[in-house]
Amino acid sequence: MQQVQKKELPERISWARSIIFAAGFFFLAAILVGQLPGYIYLKMTAASLEGLQQGLFSLAVTCLAGFIIVFTVVSLFDPKPSIPPAIFTGLGAILSIAGFALTFWAYFFNGQYFPTKDTSINPILGGKFLWFQPNAIDLVMVGLAVFTVGLAMIFYAALAVRESRTEDRRDLGTTPAIRALIIAASTLVVLFLIAYTLVSDQGLALQLVDGNLKNIGEGLKWVNFGAGIILGTAIYLTMAAFALRLHYLMRPVRQRTMPSLYAVGALGLGQTGAICLVLAVALYPLIGGLHFVPILGPYFTLCARQSAIPATCTFAQQGGYLVDAIVTMNAFAILMGAVWAWKSNRNLVVVGGVVTVATIAAMTLLVHTAPDQILVSMVFCAGMLIMAVIWTSVGRREFAVVGENNLGCLGQWLVMGTCLFVYLGAFAFFSIAPASWEPETAPNIPFVPGTVIAPPTTNPTAPVMPQTDAVVMIILMGVLAAVQLYFLTRNRYKV
Repeated sequence: MQQVQKKELPERISWARSIIFAAGFFFLAAILVGQLPGYIYLKMTAASLEGLQQGLFSLAVTCLAGFIIVFTVVSLFDPKPSIPPAIFTGLGAILSIAGFALTFWAYFFNGQYFPTKDTSINPILGGKFLWFQPNAIDLVMVGLAVFTVGLAMIFYAALAVRESRTEDRRDLGTTPAIRALIIAASTLVVLFLIAYTLVSDQGLALQLVDGNLKNIGEGLKWVNFGAGIILGTAIYLTMAAFALRLHYLMRPVRQRTMPSLYAVGALGLGQTGAICLVLAVALYPLIGGLHFVPILGPYFTLCARQSAIPATCTFAQQGGYLVDAIVTMNAFAILMGAVWAWKSNRNLVVVGGVVTVATIAAMTLLVHTAPDQILVSMVFCAGMLIMAVIWTSVGRREFAVVGENNLGCLGQWLVMGTCLFVYLGAFAFFSIAPASWEPETAPNIPFVPGTVIAPPTTNPTAPVMPQTDAVVMIILMGVLAAVQLYFLTRNRYKV
């Protein structure tokens, strides 16, 4: 009897899910190929290497913290776990308390940066502590990272204990608890954006110190503290939703996804963090030695005073171009490798993509912890984490046949309109960065907060005029994109 082999159905995905996947990969491409190399170039060629050293330490701490969290997940949910959850619970509690204490002390007792200009501990090469220049290490950044790692350990240890008591290994999808976390976090972010549009943080800080511009920093500290509680709650609610959703996504296929997660953590985050840490520690001895190398030194380095090397040295534009090209090429190669591996190793691409988005979100916050930047960086962090949660939500059975309707003319307009609204909304979202971020992030759409309480000005005859275009556009584009995405989901169009 002749046997007829069934023809396999081609992989199909709904247009609604494909748009979310495309938005995630577009975001990764924009950050890794565009923003990150540009940031490194600007910090390398700045008048001082203070920003570059702080940035390298922040990148290193973020990546190493991500690696520790990945190691925690792999250790707890390996088919044969070698470390009991109680160990991670205890260690997580210690790290959480230590991180919170360090953040609290550094923020409220003017100890955010180390070493200070008055520090003198074994100075070498003109440094304040060994060869480290003033403000090399951001202790608020370190404290937040340690605090987050401790919470992650406690969270995943609790999940491991709960999982050991049941044999259920299903992907529960986006559960009501995850939806509630996302809705609560998104609501807090939107409410803050509206409040930030009405009230300038600088203007409110000036009122708290009775209009004394010299003490505006003290007022800004309390404004950031109050707003930081709201935004910090949003960030950690979203982190919990992301961690839980990623846990559910990997659970049914853990034997296939766990190696991918470990590869992203060890080969990606771990090695990147180690490289950034070595560069941050050896930055000034490196540029000092490079300066005296014939031909290469004068070509790649610039020093303001020959009597203060490497304290007054920075990289020339040629050195910035070289490092910019290296970072861009590596990021481009990784993204092209993801495209190549999409068919053969989709688990690695999906897990690597969502973990990278979450890492970039944390990196955005930890790199920008200065008093005039931290509120907006927390908004950006929460927004990126919300996108990561949505990505993990649509990752469930992403290639199941979910619809039988052809796209048609109306569907094509819905797809094009949704992509356009998401694109314009993203431009508006990242345009709320304050002027202190320039030229690192040039605004695309005008935004100056303070329609009710305006920001301070040094010239009373020319007050700062608030501009709310960016926030209005965020809300408008978000509503329109959500409506169109709803109809794409409802009509179940297939690719």
